[in-house]
Amino acid sequence: TNQQNHSPYPTKERTMMLTKLCALTIGLLSSSTLAFAPSTPQRINKTKQNMSATPMAVPIEPSKRDAEYGRNIAKYLVDLHDAKATFDFCGGMMFQLVLTDKLRSYLENVARESDADEQPVVFDAAKSRMFNIPEYSKNGLVDNVRLFHGREVRKVPNAAGGMNFVLQLSLASSDGKNDPTTNDPQGWTTQEVEGYDGWGHDVGRVWRTGERLEQEGVVDFRKTFGQDSFTLCHRFYLHLDGRNRLWLSAEDGCEGTPSEGKSFLGDLSNMFGL
Repeated sequence: TNQQNHSPYPTKERTMMLTKLCALTIGLLSSSTLAFAPSTPQRINKTKQNMSATPMAVPIEPSKRDAEYGRNIAKYLVDLHDAKATFDFCGGMMFQLVLTDKLRSYLENVARESDADEQPVVFDAAKSRMFNIPEYSKNGLVDNVRLFHGREVRKVPNAAGGMNFVLQLSLASSDGKNDPTTNDPQGWTTQEVEGYDGWGHDVGRVWRTGERLEQEGVVDFRKTFGQDSFTLCHRFYLHLDGRNRLWLSAEDGCEGTPSEGKSFLGDLSNMFGL
C-alpha cells in the first residue's frame, strides 16, 4: 500500500553499492594497467553525456568563493543550481543540487541585498550537526534561513554527477510548514511535515514514490525527475568546516560539499552498471 515504507536504496544497499565500487577501485589500481577504457568506448561516451556539463563556472575553493560572493549565500545557491552543480555526499555519492522554482525565485530576490535578514545562515565549524545549532528541536518546521525543507531523490535520469541522484531544496510557507496547493507546488506535503522523523536512521523512515507524492499534492514530480524516481525528505542546513569549506547537511548527519561535478566512483558506477 502507499502507506508502507518504500526504500529501494536504504542505507544497507547504499553501503553495498559503495563496497562494490571500492573493491573495483582497489582491483583496478593494483593491476598492471588501466587499459579497460579502450574496450568500452561507447559506455564511456554515454557516461560523459549523462554528466550534464556545467554551463557556468561557480567557484568552489573557499577563498575564491568568498571573494566572489562574500555573505551573499542566496546568490551562491542560485548559481550552483543554475550551473547544475553537484554535492559530494558520503565520500563519492554525487547529488545534483536542484532548487524548486519557488525557492529559486525567492533566493534570487534575497540575493539583491547581501546583508538582507533573509540571507541563508551558514553556521561555523562548531555546528557540525544540526542538533548543535541554537534553538534546535525535533520537528518538521523550517524558516528558509537557518533550516530548509529538502529531499534526496533517486533514479533521476541524466542527473549531473553521473549517479542519478538529486538533492532538492524547496520553499516552506511562513509558518514553517508547506501546503503545495497554496505555497510551493514542488515542496513538502502536509503528510511529509506531519510524519517527519529525519533525526532517525533512514532505513526505518518512509520513502515516497513519485506517484505517492503526486497523490499527496506535489505537482509533476515524475515529469520532473522521472517515472521511477523516489525520495526521502530531510531538513537541511549550511555550515563550514575547519578548512572553510561549505557543507549542506541533513538532520541525520549525512552531508555534502560542492564538487567539481563527478567522482571516480561515479564513473565506475556507470561503466559497470552498479
